[in-house]
Amino acid sequence: MAGVLSQEEIDALLSALSTGEVDAEEIKADEAQKKIKPYDFRRPDKFSKDQVRTLQMLHESYARLLATSFATFLRAVTEAKVTAVQQVTYAEFTRSMPNPTIMSIFDLKPLGRAVLEIGPELGLVIVERMLGGKGRMPDKGRELTDIEQSILKRVILRALSHIKEAWQNVVDVDATFERLEMNPQFAQLVAPNQMVILVTITLHIAGNEGFMNICLPDILLEPVLSKLSAHYWFASTRQAITSESLSSLKRKVERTKVDVIVELGTASITFRELLNLQAGDVITLYTRADALLPVRIGTRPKFRARPGLVGSKLAVQIMHVEKDGVGEDD
Repeated sequence: MAGVLSQEEIDALLSALSTGEVDAEEIKADEAQKKIKPYDFRRPDKFSKDQVRTLQMLHESYARLLATSFATFLRAVTEAKVTAVQQVTYAEFTRSMPNPTIMSIFDLKPLGRAVLEIGPELGLVIVERMLGGKGRMPDKGRELTDIEQSILKRVILRALSHIKEAWQNVVDVDATFERLEMNPQFAQLVAPNQMVILVTITLHIAGNEGFMNICLPDILLEPVLSKLSAHYWFASTRQAITSESLSSLKRKVERTKVDVIVELGTASITFRELLNLQAGDVITLYTRADALLPVRIGTRPKFRARPGLVGSKLAVQIMHVEKDGVGEDD
């Protein structure tokens, strides 16, 4: 497929561009002249544009979850963005991977097995961050040691844990880690000519850029093809917001603690007067003794209250609600 190049083809193209053998402007001009897209009847597209678009939206949600989780786990600024969702054969996917690489085989229950691949250079950056280093990008990838694989497995498990949340509007799944493979030729998940969906996510971790690929075989997606539509996606999202998500959000808000501040009064004095203050000095406030005190939630005034005592503790009694300080959702 023209959209997927092997590592050797990429290196050859970059070398030709740097030496002047290939002109980038000529390539752009040739692409602009192409009006006919070739179609291979021996390997037809199995997914519609709407289904591919839904998968892209699904994994954009996954990328946001991944960035937030990795930023906390690796203690580094992390960004994640879906850069491509395309249909390729499994052979093209494995040929485009460098050797060695980091391929995680996982079971996406109840649908089937899939692959999560991380470039070796990015994998080494993650390992170094996990060990307390700065996370510098190496010049060249290499196979991971057993200890490095064990460390990276913890990160992969965290990445897999967010798949369930990202897929919840389509189907209830559970991603279970099976094994790591360094050589793409040893990860024969499906037949070489079988179609797969390849999701490419660009990761920026501690100033380093790398790629993560998620390979989903067509046999895995077949049971949920009817749900891979924009209409179903938005309908299920609205339903989740109006039922379970709304109830969960309400419970979280009810348990949230907020600071309540009662302002006794204000006064203005000079800096010289401040330096000369002694114990027993009295500062006259602008607030009248019988005036209602402003009650603030955070920085916003919400109520007016009268000070008093409840037993041996200071307290205020709410006497007035500030209309300007209360929103429609308060």
